[in-house]
Amino acid sequence: MNEITLDLLPQDCFEHIMSLTSSPQDVCRLSLVSLPVRSMADSDSVWERLLPSNYEEILSRLVSPLLYSSKKELFSRLCKPQLIDGGRKVFSLEKSMSKNVYMLCARELSIQWASHPLYWSWKPFSQSRFAEVAELRTISRLEIQGSFHTRLLSPRTVYGVYLIVKFAGRAYGLDTLPSEVSVEVGDFRSQGTVYLSRRESKKQALECMDFVKAMRSKVFQERQGPRERRDGWIEIEMGHFYYGEGEEEVKMCLKEVKGVHLKGGLIVEGIELRPTKQ
Repeated sequence: MNEITLDLLPQDCFEHIMSLTSSPQDVCRLSLVSLPVRSMADSDSVWERLLPSNYEEILSRLVSPLLYSSKKELFSRLCKPQLIDGGRKVFSLEKSMSKNVYMLCARELSIQWASHPLYWSWKPFSQSRFAEVAELRTISRLEIQGSFHTRLLSPRTVYGVYLIVKFAGRAYGLDTLPSEVSVEVGDFRSQGTVYLSRRESKKQALECMDFVKAMRSKVFQERQGPRERRDGWIEIEMGHFYYGEGEEEVKMCLKEVKGVHLKGGLIVEGIELRPTKQ
């Protein structure tokens, strides 16, 4: 379709064309065709289609209200992490796909013995977007669980689940054995193993080699190791799942309960659920 034809299109026809794409990049590229086309591409009716269907509910849950003059500006602001639900969750839009991203703070998770100051401490952390994080003092059984309702996610989307952490300078015992991770949605269950860090010695790695071989079976799949994020935190892959539609509960878990050794120095910020391009 050439420039002249686009310029002559009625607004409703142009909006219908835009409704056939869910890509913000396509809308931005099309706005470069001409000034009349840019005016239509920047309209609220076009960008409202790219916002979550429940965006008004999301706005009502924000800790700090957003100021915006257009739906395009609102979309841009929601692409940046925003605290919601009293500061216990973070919401954002994945810009390239226009899909919902959520992160649960450590207080929203079920962490075994987290209320016992001998094992865990809760404290502010300057690099966290939340008011506090959980730092593991010392423990032999590590278990972190979380849950989330799928109705808040973007339908017909593959989601990845990631535990967001840092390692204190005194971190120890986290790599002696691999941790088990799982993601469960309805009848679907994804299981795997992952090392929390790569700081253990070669000798320790050799000592647990037999255990690792036993875990690498048809039941358990070794996940990608810890990966540093742009925000400076480290993410640990817990699993993936496909959300079609309807309402179910996502159950997420990381645990290392088979070893009897002590471990500590793990700083937990939360769990993130974000769309992937798989």
